[in-house]
Amino acid sequence: MIDPHAPAPPGTPPPWGTPAPLPVRPGTGRFLVLACVFVCAACGLVYELELVALASYLIGDSVTQASVVLSVMVFAMGVGSLAAKRLRWHAAAGFAAVEAALALVGGCSAMALYAVFAWTGDWGGLWALGPRCLLVGFSLAIGLLIGAEVPLLMELIQRIRRQDAGGAVADLFAADYVGALVGGLAFPFLLLPFLGQLTGTLLTGTVNVAAGGALVLGLFRRDLSRRARWTLLVAGLTVLGVLASAAALVGDFERAARHAVYGADVRVALQTDVQEIVLTGGTHGRPLDLFLDGRLRVGGHDERRYHEALVHPAMSGPHARVLILGGGDGMAAREVLRHTGVDRVDIVELDAGLVRLARHDPALAALNGHAYDDPRVHVSTADAFQWLREAPRSGYDVVIADLPDPGITASTKLYSQEFYGLARRALAPGGRLVVHAGPVQGRPRVFWTVAATIRAAGLATTPYRVLGHDAGFTPGPDRSAGESRAPHDWGFVLAAAGSRGPPLRLPAGGPRLRTLTRGALAADALPVPAAAPPPSTLVHPRY
Repeated sequence: MIDPHAPAPPGTPPPWGTPAPLPVRPGTGRFLVLACVFVCAACGLVYELELVALASYLIGDSVTQASVVLSVMVFAMGVGSLAAKRLRWHAAAGFAAVEAALALVGGCSAMALYAVFAWTGDWGGLWALGPRCLLVGFSLAIGLLIGAEVPLLMELIQRIRRQDAGGAVADLFAADYVGALVGGLAFPFLLLPFLGQLTGTLLTGTVNVAAGGALVLGLFRRDLSRRARWTLLVAGLTVLGVLASAAALVGDFERAARHAVYGADVRVALQTDVQEIVLTGGTHGRPLDLFLDGRLRVGGHDERRYHEALVHPAMSGPHARVLILGGGDGMAAREVLRHTGVDRVDIVELDAGLVRLARHDPALAALNGHAYDDPRVHVSTADAFQWLREAPRSGYDVVIADLPDPGITASTKLYSQEFYGLARRALAPGGRLVVHAGPVQGRPRVFWTVAATIRAAGLATTPYRVLGHDAGFTPGPDRSAGESRAPHDWGFVLAAAGSRGPPLRLPAGGPRLRTLTRGALAADALPVPAAAPPPSTLVHPRY
């Protein structure tokens, strides 16, 4: 509970008594305390962003994960502030202890979360909730410790020189907010690209414990007994030792965890500016699998079944100019180039690193038929939505949307009514759009929402699906969903301008296909349900 209090009468001495005996002048002491506030605020925001980023990658649905982390952490900060009132009479020792605990918990949080996901994520049952429970636990613990910082730092500032409460709060929060700004910018632009999530978080913990320990042991050491100083020194050095040891083992830990997630046949693993790319197999007769952010996008056993179903029904008709949105692996382009009469293929792919890998990795380039070596293929590194918005009316005969599954927050706008309106504008008269819309069996509501959204953009639709057997294709944004990791089909929507959906057929005289026949494709057509869900828009996403 919040303690009731009344204003102190004039002349009442402060509860902390006389000013602290400092080794520096009071003005320098206040500057050092505010500098520590700045550093601690930056570290606290890095922990927060790291939890959001790692949870979004491991668990999926970044909006949900960000909401959970932020709401739990803000609640815990309030509880931590109330709890810290019991430590205000021992503010120096309490602050040093809080910073040591925060550095240990926050610095190790990324590694612990990744370890639980890697080694228990496929156990099923209650174990599938392990990453979520740990995420909430870390958010709660870090929030409690961050909330405890402010009351203790306020006490330390007033120990140096008594100041009116309003002025002290203004100074404290100014340093806190500026530190949060620096931490918020440092995470995506420095720590994440140059150090990665694990090493970056461990370094943040090191800075955190060093700043808190140096402030207390250097500036307020005379407030501590000899035993307290040694205890805090040993505790700080122990935390530094743990963080340094973890940093030294990060490489081995990442390799072991990656093998636990992807299997022992990991051949390529790289982090681009957009996503993590992992290739397994592809040599000595082993099938090649391509994972993007942990989700299997190209499965050696079933990729032809997927890409033939995606591309060839849309190629029935004029197909001189083809636009592929996504598809940086080159598989959709491979299928397009099998048709005669193709003059130009434009690929719009956000991740230039994926395109480079598809060009130069021998196994992946062989699987995509060296599509990028064909002079008819032109690549633009851009966001598909922005590219369509800025591109002139180009008159494409076929537009193929080979994009991440709907429901992944980063791709939600690529399944919106606005996006399909832009795609419609890019079509030539009589042109066709085909969209990968996720599994029908695993996520029927999402699939039919995609179909309804395309119709809302003024296109007539023909939905269909093909059966798949590769259990690695993840149907949606959630990587820890247990049974949902093994869908049985892929759903597609073929669309064109007009009042009737385009016919579902294979082009006459087209290439011979390995997995798709005219009869099977006709049987794969889906009847449109009578009650369609509402469309998804940018301001009201429904996935």
